[in-house]
Amino acid sequence: MKILGIDTSSMAASVAVIEDNKLICEYTINTKKTHSQKLMPMIENMLSLSDLSIREMDAVAICEGPGSFTGLRIGMATAKAIAHVNDIPVIGVNSLEILAGNMNLCDKKICSILDAQRNQVYTGRYKYVGTKLTEIKEIGIEPIDDLLEELAQSSEEWILVGEAVYKYEDKIKEIANIEIPAASNNVTKASSLCSVAKAKFDEGKNIYNCYNINPLYIRKSQAEEQYEEKQKRLQQNDK
Repeated sequence: MKILGIDTSSMAASVAVIEDNKLICEYTINTKKTHSQKLMPMIENMLSLSDLSIREMDAVAICEGPGSFTGLRIGMATAKAIAHVNDIPVIGVNSLEILAGNMNLCDKKICSILDAQRNQVYTGRYKYVGTKLTEIKEIGIEPIDDLLEELAQSSEEWILVGEAVYKYEDKIKEIANIEIPAASNNVTKASSLCSVAKAKFDEGKNIYNCYNINPLYIRKSQAEEQYEEKQKRLQQNDK
């Protein structure tokens, strides 16, 4: 079974193909170029260099979020188009699971974090039971100070993984029971996406078609929040 993985949830864009449990190819770019500029050329170049055709894919794995609103829409639209044209299923994986999937040999508990702005992070908590990634707290948004205080007061050893570790690195390093992994593990990887997606597919979970999968935003965009606040002010002025 060949799975094409697409992740555009953060500044990094990452694509990969696995065949069963073997990584065939992976392409990650972590630059300021927009996903609309780099995603399709990345997929095309990766497949061409690997002597693969898009028609050989048996499924598409997509990072459904949370993350960049624009990035998620671009990745999701691309995955849906590929799935529609090739009549293959789409497997959805959230971005916090993908980060936890980077730490598959870790015997500590894993806390994935992505920046949600305003001193908040998207976060999920996981652990590996044998080779199976298990969620121990569902994803959500938390103030970074509250999260770090909770982890510091626990009796557990934690790995804190994700791009947001760099934003709050000084605070994190002050906490004895939290470690930060190598830079190569702090970015969402399409290879990890594919591996987690394959496990979900084997269990019959998170399998969609091109019509019934949508981005997982967790909260409203800043533009939506600003619009709603403006509408509230206008309604108050009309009273």
